[in-house]
Amino acid sequence: MTKTNSFIKIVLSIFLVLWGLSANAFAQLEIDITKGNSEPTPIAIPDFLSSHPETTQIAKDIARVIGEDLERSGLFEALDPASFIETQTDINYQPRFADWRLIKARALVSGRIVRESSNRLKVEFRLWDIYGGKQLDGIRLATTPDNWRRVAHKVSDAIYKRLTGESGYFDSRIVYISESGPKTDRRKRLAIMDQDGDNAQYLLAGADLVLTPRFSPTAQQITYLSWETGRSQVYLLDIETGRRELLGNFPDITIAPRFSPDGKSLIFSMVKRGNSDVYVMDLRSRSTRRLTTNSAIDVSPSFSPDGKKIVFNSDRGGSPQLYTMNADGSNVKRISFGDGRYTTPNWSPRGDLIAFTKSYQGRFHIGVLNAQTGKAERLLTGSYLDEGPTWSPNGRVILFSRETRGRNGSSQIWSVDLTGSNLRKVDTPGAASDPAWSPVLP
Repeated sequence: MTKTNSFIKIVLSIFLVLWGLSANAFAQLEIDITKGNSEPTPIAIPDFLSSHPETTQIAKDIARVIGEDLERSGLFEALDPASFIETQTDINYQPRFADWRLIKARALVSGRIVRESSNRLKVEFRLWDIYGGKQLDGIRLATTPDNWRRVAHKVSDAIYKRLTGESGYFDSRIVYISESGPKTDRRKRLAIMDQDGDNAQYLLAGADLVLTPRFSPTAQQITYLSWETGRSQVYLLDIETGRRELLGNFPDITIAPRFSPDGKSLIFSMVKRGNSDVYVMDLRSRSTRRLTTNSAIDVSPSFSPDGKKIVFNSDRGGSPQLYTMNADGSNVKRISFGDGRYTTPNWSPRGDLIAFTKSYQGRFHIGVLNAQTGKAERLLTGSYLDEGPTWSPNGRVILFSRETRGRNGSSQIWSVDLTGSNLRKVDTPGAASDPAWSPVLP
């Protein structure tokens, strides 16, 4: 199996800049993350400086990927390089702030690459507040030439965090189901890509009919459901080594396995004698324990980020709705009460919200509601078929599958932020569905 280039370890050292980093300096430029892309902040990202001809293209590519990352968040507008007045030749000197104000830039990213050997690069960047006239941040990273894209994502994460106050999500990956063939004979293969859609590749050679891939908390393992033998089997796959392990060859139908927050157990649904209940498996002992005992259909369980609660979907009230319970199966409580049918709940990594799929009046929506009370429901999308929400590592963006109508319709992956205003399609080589977002990579 071809390994992704993201496994090359990055040596990261972050240094605080000594010039005027007071609380007032940080307050000069601050982005309200709740406004989505209504007023994106103009940011200038010139090509990084290069100390060697062999790194010139990498320097350009890093700047380009940083701009693409930040623009996709909906919070930033990467300014056209053709508008730049100043041409920087040394990132250690302050920029001419007046020149950048003339083109309406609020922030400036200056960077350079130093080739220390044939297989080692040093990448540096500075983040400047143009109207405050201050340097806000600086980072130095050491890496290999073929790992430049991860460096760009890490710089994007640093900029995002400094300007919004929240952790970034750009240095992460997405596992998904790659689909091909007609609807009546659809081939489904396990695939992975960077969060921006780059580096897409299959994870299993020739394995068909896999479903519901989910990342472990370490981002190095995936659990998924396979029907390659004609019945449901739950596997663990080590992304780096390609080694996979059969967790359960269950005689009954197993549905949607998902890791606990500590990575020590899996939660899933299993159908026995025509009834579906929620089970948890200890990954060390391989023992399973039944958590729900209702005669209704209980499916799609998801842990809260502290591991103390579980949200799941059940029709015990007459139609599919969302319920929460303690991790031991006690204290079951209904939390969705709106019109329509609620499915595929997913607890936010921030712990405050639960995302879900809702079908109502012939349309499918991705929505969120308060994880504790079930109130403050908001529908973020709506189409012929939107389903399967998965959260970004910082809990601000949701990926989901969107299927188009018709005989030749296909499924694609889309993203939306919590404002519902930044809806974007994620590029994949072909049809794609059932995405799962990894934690930020180590």
